[in-house]
Amino acid sequence: MRIPANSVCTAIRDDIVAGVHGRGGRLTEELLARRYGVSRVPVREALRTLEAEGFVVTRRHAGACVAEPTEEEAADLLETRTLLEPLGAARAARRRTEAHLKVLRGLVRLGQDRARQGRIDDLRALDGWFHETLAQAAGSPSLTALLTQLRHKIAWLYVVAAPADPAECWVEHGAITDAVARGDGERARALMALHTERSAAVHRLRFASGAERTVGVRNSQRAVNTPSLRP
Repeated sequence: MRIPANSVCTAIRDDIVAGVHGRGGRLTEELLARRYGVSRVPVREALRTLEAEGFVVTRRHAGACVAEPTEEEAADLLETRTLLEPLGAARAARRRTEAHLKVLRGLVRLGQDRARQGRIDDLRALDGWFHETLAQAAGSPSLTALLTQLRHKIAWLYVVAAPADPAECWVEHGAITDAVARGDGERARALMALHTERSAAVHRLRFASGAERTVGVRNSQRAVNTPSLRP
């Protein structure tokens, strides 16, 4: 395939997340340049960026390789998410625009509709779009970049099981959106903290001991006096 040079990093990252480039596999500049239809210069720059993000490591005598995070490092990702997503929701309540709210409300309506129809594949895509929009609404490019990178890594390392009640997930999304719309940062933070804690319980490592297994946030406990999802 041939892609724009400035999109090489995204293309390689997407292929790592999708498993095209396996964990521990070598990433040679020549083969990558041929695959994406570019020169070796943007490939080299992309590998440096991906190394900084944690997707690639440089090994002696082997060069660039796909990283192989440990189970502990993978668990850290979920734990970090439980800290940053609530912060993003709280900031979104203060900084969101009407355009952000329009998209969030539209996604909630679509999600609720698809949940009633049992269209799980659609729900996964809508969920990602919801969280991406909420991160953008936080009005902090650095925080948005961190949350985006977290989502990519979690998608790479984990399989997410379908929730027992998909509709309940979208009730939670709706409640978060309502708090953001009212400018209630503390409620948005608390609701997102509860949402991410519940979400962590359905994540399964792709590579743990040769089989998937459920991995939750380490030492997490049910929050006390968490707010109701209802206004």
